[in-house]
Amino acid sequence: MARTPDEPIAPEALVRQFQAQLAGLDRATATELAQRLTGGFVGRSPLPRPTPPSARRPRRTDVVTLQVRVDLQDTEPPLWRRLELASDMLLSELHTVLQITMGWTDNHLHRFSSGASIYDQHSESYLMQFEVDEGQPGVPEDEVRIDELLVDVGDRITYGYDFGDGWMHTVKLEAVLPRTDEAPRAVCTAGQRPGPAEDCGGVHGYEMWSVATDPTHPQHALALADVRDMYGDVNPDALKPVPFDIDAINTALAAPVLDDADLPEALADLVQAVGRAGDQAWLRTAIAGIPRPVQPDEVAVASAVRPFQWLLDQVGPDGIALTGAGYLPPAQVQAFAAELGIADSWIGKLNREVQTLPVLEFREAAQQAQLVRKHRGKLVRTPAGRKLAFDPTGLWSHLAARMPVGATTDRYERQAGLLLLIGIAAGWDSLDAEVAHGLSAIGWVVDNGPVTPPDAHRATLGTRAVLEHLGAIGRRVGGPEHVTELGVAFARAAVWTWP
Repeated sequence: MARTPDEPIAPEALVRQFQAQLAGLDRATATELAQRLTGGFVGRSPLPRPTPPSARRPRRTDVVTLQVRVDLQDTEPPLWRRLELASDMLLSELHTVLQITMGWTDNHLHRFSSGASIYDQHSESYLMQFEVDEGQPGVPEDEVRIDELLVDVGDRITYGYDFGDGWMHTVKLEAVLPRTDEAPRAVCTAGQRPGPAEDCGGVHGYEMWSVATDPTHPQHALALADVRDMYGDVNPDALKPVPFDIDAINTALAAPVLDDADLPEALADLVQAVGRAGDQAWLRTAIAGIPRPVQPDEVAVASAVRPFQWLLDQVGPDGIALTGAGYLPPAQVQAFAAELGIADSWIGKLNREVQTLPVLEFREAAQQAQLVRKHRGKLVRTPAGRKLAFDPTGLWSHLAARMPVGATTDRYERQAGLLLLIGIAAGWDSLDAEVAHGLSAIGWVVDNGPVTPPDAHRATLGTRAVLEHLGAIGRRVGGPEHVTELGVAFARAAVWTWP
């Protein structure tokens, strides 16, 4: 194709010309050319990366408070937090502090650096354990104290998180302050702007989502259109920035250290399922505050498990013949309803299980607790049910160990039920709201939105059926739900003994 003398050559034409010229070169000449073009990295081993001089200085002999300002680089207006830190804090501990302070979920790699960039070859790198195990050059972060790097006012280090989105934080020393024995290890004293959501596309994505989720911003409609062009029909709150809540941050920073190895497997799994570091701290604080269970007296236990013993007695050695559809027969439904005391709170004749939900929920809860099962058209006792029919204390422990109901069938219900038990044991004021918060923190959504308190209540119906019939919680009949002292004791037993 003809072109004018001053018209630039198209890139693909240049590539074809270069390929044609290379085609006529012998191997030695081509290798020499490649080495000259790449600085010697083709055809022989690359030049070794120089080891940068260490930026570490001697540790302080006394422990003071270092006031630092943390800025998320390239944000405008600046996104920043001011922290007061114990000077003997390790970088590995500072990592956790920064995760909580910024609202990250610790789902990606991170690295500290003595320079302005974690990629600066002339700066010393301080590595998380994964990078140490991978053989990356640098110093393990759990060997470096912050007072080795932040010595004089104005000193700074860089903290990089999520190498894909490229979040770079500058940690700058503002002041060296005296310290008391009562001072917390870390506290946030000020800050500006919400934190970015995980995986929102770096600083550009953060700014776009900030505007798209702010109806008062003059560019809101344009940013929302850009979001939908890029992400399709997405919930506008999916990557909404994390509000800056200094009280919640400091509550999370003050959370006690809880070793997952000391937790029952179910609790450790639940904590790890929660993403954001601040939410993990919220949950760890709740669990750490739950005392180990103490067995109530035998009279209280016998009274609590009476409905389940009554059920086992009704089933008896021979079982109860079920209807063709697999439900309890009318006479048994009426007997169950009378025993459960629902005549004044439930409408209808109370003789059909599908129309008498408390009876249905109770029977299904007993099945999921492995006390009874369906077998050849009958409801029969399980081996555990036969053994526990006349053992109230054993039945109490059996039920506690099999909470939450739904554990064997549905992960969402299992986690909801376990959060409910934690809430009862820890004394949460608003159970449904806190369970909803926990489920949303894990990542569950309902109709493309966060889990609501009514959603959480529905997810815990199976577990609630057991708790209600034990007298652990009160039914919602014209008034607020209440938790009994016996309910707290049972929840503590369930939390610490769940397999």
